[in-house]
Amino acid sequence: MQVFFFHLMPYAEIDLAEIDKVGTSWVKLPNRLYDPEVGATLYDRYLNQLERAEELGFDGVGVNEHHQTAYGMMPSPIVMAAALARRTHRVKIAILGSALPLRQHPLTLAEEHAMIDNLTRGRLISGFVRGIGAEYHIFGVDPSISHERFHEAHELIIRAWTEEGPFEFHGKHYRHRYVNMWPRPYQQPHPPVWIPSQGSQETIDFAAHPDRKYTYLQTFSPAVAVKKYLDAYRDRAEEYGYTTDDSKLGWAVPIYVGETDASAVAEAKVHFENFRNRFAKMPIEFLLPPGYTSRESMKRVAAAKASMFGDLAIETAMEMGMMVCGSAETVRQRFEAYHADMGFGQLLTLLQFGTLPPELTDASTERFARDVMPTLQALGDRATPALASA
Repeated sequence: MQVFFFHLMPYAEIDLAEIDKVGTSWVKLPNRLYDPEVGATLYDRYLNQLERAEELGFDGVGVNEHHQTAYGMMPSPIVMAAALARRTHRVKIAILGSALPLRQHPLTLAEEHAMIDNLTRGRLISGFVRGIGAEYHIFGVDPSISHERFHEAHELIIRAWTEEGPFEFHGKHYRHRYVNMWPRPYQQPHPPVWIPSQGSQETIDFAAHPDRKYTYLQTFSPAVAVKKYLDAYRDRAEEYGYTTDDSKLGWAVPIYVGETDASAVAEAKVHFENFRNRFAKMPIEFLLPPGYTSRESMKRVAAAKASMFGDLAIETAMEMGMMVCGSAETVRQRFEAYHADMGFGQLLTLLQFGTLPPELTDASTERFARDVMPTLQALGDRATPALASA
């Protein structure tokens, strides 16, 4: 298993009462609440934590894209990946991910990813997403055409990375007289592509298609839903005529490791509950605007994300597998059990969340890296029935 240190870079110093007044940290939270001096300090702290992950033995680090929210201060994960490119030397840098349908010019994104791939000599992982529903309100993009914009942008980027130029591209949404990538990606034919998802069937079908076989990541869902979606990817792969392995499947989950089970919960509780009940909370029309996904997928995602619309205590989150918290021994055993049940080869650890301060983040991260991570990194693919009988 590969283990990544994933960061959302929240505006952790926000006045929580202000979020409570608005009811969400997304879109409508006034930007007068952002203090540039505080923000600069947080950026420095968060980049230090990502860089420290390399020293602690993580396989990779992860950044992502969100807009106009205290939930995450990374409207451009490209900027953060570029900052990390010259300050790290071994870890993979995963952009999880860039929101393709929100881009007016996805060819620029292809160029930026290629630059980072060259700067890191092939350590880039490119993640592609549609962006969450709130961001369609922000950019004024029609969510009902997000799928077609995503697929067209994806085709343009992959062709730009892999085909000799110049060539023309004439799509419905993107048109280019000249496509002629300079620089080309360092990794050939292109950097690996990962697809983070909330669980829509359309995304699973796209990622599992034999032309792609992209790594599929399930983000911040109850464990039972994570298993359901990972199994759906496996089932779709079988329908496509091939068997996938655990390396193509990943899970992103908040984690806190304390000295004991009791101290871990006591230390993490208020900060996790701030994360879930304030930073992540949004009205359903922001998460799933009309037309954003199919009716069937909307039902599935809404059911899996129901906890986002009400307050969630850390104890309940732990029971649901939406948070893994405890001593190193407890956390290790939990993940061994989850791996045996779900089978995933990529673990994205959210070791800083919400208002969790640096001293607690660093202590938890060091305990995880020292006492949990080596066991997880040694886990291989589960034996499938077909392999077991061979």
